[in-house]
Amino acid sequence: MALSSTTAPKSGKTKRVRKTLSKADEQLLARILSHEQDYIDSEVFREKGAEVSIYDEAPDIQKPDTTWYHPVMDDLSPGKSRTVKSSQQVILTGAEERVLFHQFNYARFRVSELQKEVWASAAKKPTPEQADEILGWHRRAEVIREQIAETNLALVLAMAKRTRMSEVGFADLVSEGNMALLRAVDKFDAGRGYKFSTYACRAILKAFSRQGMKLSKYRQRFPTDFDPKLEKSNYLELKRETFEKDAADEVKRIVLDNRAELTDVERTVIEHRFGLETGGQERPMTLEQVGQIIGVTKERVRQIQNKAMEKIRVALESSYLGDKPAEESEDSVSLN
Repeated sequence: MALSSTTAPKSGKTKRVRKTLSKADEQLLARILSHEQDYIDSEVFREKGAEVSIYDEAPDIQKPDTTWYHPVMDDLSPGKSRTVKSSQQVILTGAEERVLFHQFNYARFRVSELQKEVWASAAKKPTPEQADEILGWHRRAEVIREQIAETNLALVLAMAKRTRMSEVGFADLVSEGNMALLRAVDKFDAGRGYKFSTYACRAILKAFSRQGMKLSKYRQRFPTDFDPKLEKSNYLELKRETFEKDAADEVKRIVLDNRAELTDVERTVIEHRFGLETGGQERPMTLEQVGQIIGVTKERVRQIQNKAMEKIRVALESSYLGDKPAEESEDSVSLN
């Protein structure tokens, strides 16, 4: 975007406008114009000479030194001393905070007014002069915002140390606290007479609480990562199921081949009681139903069933489990 020479809106000082906008500036300008700029309004912003009184006539405020700020590298655990902070650490008075917040919100106010001018124009696009003013006031607001946040970094560390939670790491708390601090700078109204630290502390604590609740819900849904080494082995269950299935198949073959030397009545009782005659497709009959078929009482059917089951058990032990019958053992002893 080509720009013509003009005077930049900074405390009456003249500055040559750049001839073209870089690609980064164009992207920044598009982002600024994509949403309405919010700010904390004040009657002072619309007074004559507001810019001069807010910036040129304001007292100089010392900028913070953040060389001491290494929250992740420092050992901040209770009982251990942390790194000594720089002697240049700045603590703002209430009057100094009001000056900075007035400057910050006036810059955002100017961006908002320029946005309205652009959106009200027929082209819906900023002129070169408007584009340069919007970028200038936006950058000024960001510089002051950064200065306020850096001045209060120690507040985030103090709150993080005081409210450390087992489910949230210290680095995560500091990161969440820094984001809450920036949001607090955007929303704080210095005209109400409160100190910024009072407002920021509540915002930081709420952010810590939300982070803890979010992680708690996540861990309730996903209690732990899957680790095959911690998975309970089902080897014995599978082995028992396989053994039972094979044993049941062997019992069925013993009955169908009559290797247990069952009588016709015993075979009939077993087949009907366990559904062998239908291949397991129908439900087994009760003792009373089987008794009606063979013409005896259900107690007699139970006796026949128990006798047949004992014969099947002996046959199963000799063929499937590998135990030899008593007759074979006696014959082997006599031959020896």
